[in-house]
Amino acid sequence: MSDRAYALFEEQQKARGIDLDQVKAKLKALKIETPSWGYGDSGTRFKVFRKEGVPRDPFEKFEDAAQVHRLTGLCPSVAIHIPWDKVDDYGKLRRHAESLGLSVGAVNPNLFQDDEYMLGSVTNADPAIRRRAADHLLECVDIAKETGSRDLSLWFADGTNYPGQGDIRKRKAWMLEALAGMYKAMTPDMRMLIEYKCFEPAFYHTDIADWGMAYNFALKLGPQAEVLVDTGHHLQGANIEHIVAYLIDEKRLGGFHFNSRKYADDDLIVGSSNPYELFLIFYQIVNASIDPDPGIRSTVDNIAYMIDQSHNIEAKIPAMIRSVLNVQTQYAKALLVDHAEVERAQLRGDVLGAEDAVRRAFEFDVTPLLHAVREEQGLPLDPMRAYLESGYGSGILARGKGGASW
Repeated sequence: MSDRAYALFEEQQKARGIDLDQVKAKLKALKIETPSWGYGDSGTRFKVFRKEGVPRDPFEKFEDAAQVHRLTGLCPSVAIHIPWDKVDDYGKLRRHAESLGLSVGAVNPNLFQDDEYMLGSVTNADPAIRRRAADHLLECVDIAKETGSRDLSLWFADGTNYPGQGDIRKRKAWMLEALAGMYKAMTPDMRMLIEYKCFEPAFYHTDIADWGMAYNFALKLGPQAEVLVDTGHHLQGANIEHIVAYLIDEKRLGGFHFNSRKYADDDLIVGSSNPYELFLIFYQIVNASIDPDPGIRSTVDNIAYMIDQSHNIEAKIPAMIRSVLNVQTQYAKALLVDHAEVERAQLRGDVLGAEDAVRRAFEFDVTPLLHAVREEQGLPLDPMRAYLESGYGSGILARGKGGASW
């Protein structure tokens, strides 16, 4: 790293009243959970392009995830998806993760791939199918107990394609019944993160279609239920940072699934299409972190940052490294917003002054700052280059093609 580059950056920020020691401390505390499925073969509903070297089982997924954490210092936990990551001994999987310096993160039930769920899982008109789906939710609670996982991350494909296909109000009641049964089975240290999606694969109505529905379910269930925001699950033009600010203020923002949305749920690398949106999301989070209300600050401190992407045409591990570095970069920029300057402009009605104070932070080149943080943590200054030069990618080619997939 160029000492002069960082010195100039430090001088620039000090002149603005930014405490870089605090900024660096917050960057070092940032943790981003990577998903096991992001390391396996995955893709769109049209085609999955099988790659050589992808993991053949959950244990190898954790080994690949360990490379991302070793080089970035950002990813100490790995989310699992059941049954994609089903094993005979979850204690063994937990010990394997710990031996790699990792932990098992959020447990994600799968209620959309079996034929029985074509017309819904927990909201299916058939009570036997609803019971099967509810039992799977309870199974995932048991798995979380075995793995030491805190979060249960829930997304439902349930919905209908045509008017009259299902009774929407009955389906709402069935959804709440299933969630309540799972909530009751959770231990006091667990959280239920309720995800929403406006459409796909259901195109007429989705049973949890937006953040308000997820929030309403969380309120009815209790304080251990919160909302999970997937950045790809919104209609065009949706103001995601507004949703984030609202949920923080209600103390019900539990976490994120980060990806990129150009059209719909594209599941591309986060920040690849609209990095300014990602920055603005973090701006709201950082702004809330200095709120005098301890409940607001506690909500911010407990946000689960998770990647949820489909690396279909990209090499899996480099794509994950790029994903988490994009998140780190936009968070670093958001930490450089001068909130006092923004507030002064707001109070005097200076529209362009307030906007400029926010945008200016986005336009900073934070490379010297990130290099300084990595150097202090004993990490490579360029994690992507370090991975490509490590030989790990060529070494895992011996796994062959046809590894674990969706």
